[in-house]
Amino acid sequence: MKQNRLASVDQKDLERARKYIKSLRNPNCREDDVFFQAMEEVLLSIAPLYLSDPKYKENAIVQRLVKPDRIFKFKVEWMDRNNQIQVNTGYRVQFNNALGPYKGGLRFHPSVNEGVLKFLGFEQILKNALTGLPIGGGKGGSDFDPKGKTDFEVMNFCSAYMQELHKYIGPRIDVPAGDIGVGAREIGYLFGQYKKITSSYEGVLTGKPFFFGGSLMRPEATGYGVVYFTEKMLEIEGKKPLEGKVCTVSGSGNVALHAIEKLYALGAVPVTCSDSKGTVYDPRGVDLDLLKELKFEKRVSLEEYAGKHPESQYIPVSEYPKDGHAAWHIPCYAAFPCATQNELSLADAKALVKNGCVSVTEGANMPSTPDAIHYFLESGICFGPAKAANAGGVAVSALEMSQNAQMMRWSFEKVDAELKDIMVHICTNVAQTADEYGVTGNYVDGANIAGFKRVADAMIAEGI
Repeated sequence: MKQNRLASVDQKDLERARKYIKSLRNPNCREDDVFFQAMEEVLLSIAPLYLSDPKYKENAIVQRLVKPDRIFKFKVEWMDRNNQIQVNTGYRVQFNNALGPYKGGLRFHPSVNEGVLKFLGFEQILKNALTGLPIGGGKGGSDFDPKGKTDFEVMNFCSAYMQELHKYIGPRIDVPAGDIGVGAREIGYLFGQYKKITSSYEGVLTGKPFFFGGSLMRPEATGYGVVYFTEKMLEIEGKKPLEGKVCTVSGSGNVALHAIEKLYALGAVPVTCSDSKGTVYDPRGVDLDLLKELKFEKRVSLEEYAGKHPESQYIPVSEYPKDGHAAWHIPCYAAFPCATQNELSLADAKALVKNGCVSVTEGANMPSTPDAIHYFLESGICFGPAKAANAGGVAVSALEMSQNAQMMRWSFEKVDAELKDIMVHICTNVAQTADEYGVTGNYVDGANIAGFKRVADAMIAEGI
């Protein structure tokens, strides 16, 4: 029988750790709430590890890990279509580069603030560590909203944003990528402005259009990776594969769309998708071509889906279950929350378990509330946390950095094979780490411990 290496920890020490973690919260800063939620989840998960090994305390790893190396905050002034000057706030959080250059996306959305980016950057440290690739953690963005803006306005904003950002990034310093609100169009404008400012053609951004150094399969990477992770997790846990199984997916953006695409490739039946206004339930399986047309060509609400497929059901947000999301109250074998943070509540978790769901894998960043995660783990659900399961995007971004450094372009098939290998490695490593530390089957603790150990050991090795 494997020894539980965490069982010997003094409970008084563990309680002191809980009190210390609470002391890190700034009650006067509501922006930090989501950051504290992520930090608390990770630190409580790994507390028995760092309490049982004195090297982590001696090197003050926890205190050093929870504070970003630096945060840049700057004004972004740009001209709209009416020649009116607009002002937004830009950010870049460089959190930790113990393992390599800072790596993490840029998010353009009205909800962006320093606290949200600290949360995302903190998660990115461990996520990037789990890939096994030489990349650190960071995040950035702006409260600018690309929705409803013309291409000209988006270009103006991106140029103004890069005018400030270029001072802090570089292929061996910090390599941003895309995120919510930042797709190939925005990355193209950002890269073009970087070239104009620096006269340098280098891999300083990932997610670039293919014709100037982008990697094939980057748009598909996160969605495909989530499914590859699930496939391996089900295999390790002795569950039936996804073929022929009903799956529910939330979201209708890049991650959700490509998760649905890969589920179809494996013979599964994804029956839902959603946006901010409602959820589509199509028992025959979501019409992927129509989904692409509505959300990527027309950029309209999913409400039109039911008009094209009257046998499907459109459920507006006003008709969602109390404290829940419609997608998680539909019986399924596997669920994939791919929309946004805290979208899957305790009520949703109970509905999924009651309806016989076997697996939940996070495609979005922190989409499940802490209560929901706790319920999944208590119920024996196969649960793939975001920092491990949705690492496919940053993994392919790192592969893009490799291609740029080599001045080469890899085929779609080669990138896909590399992605699958990375996701299988992450899942296997997380499962083995959980087993080693006496929490077999707990992929949350396994991911936190594996990521923490890799970053912490590098921080110790490099000194202060």
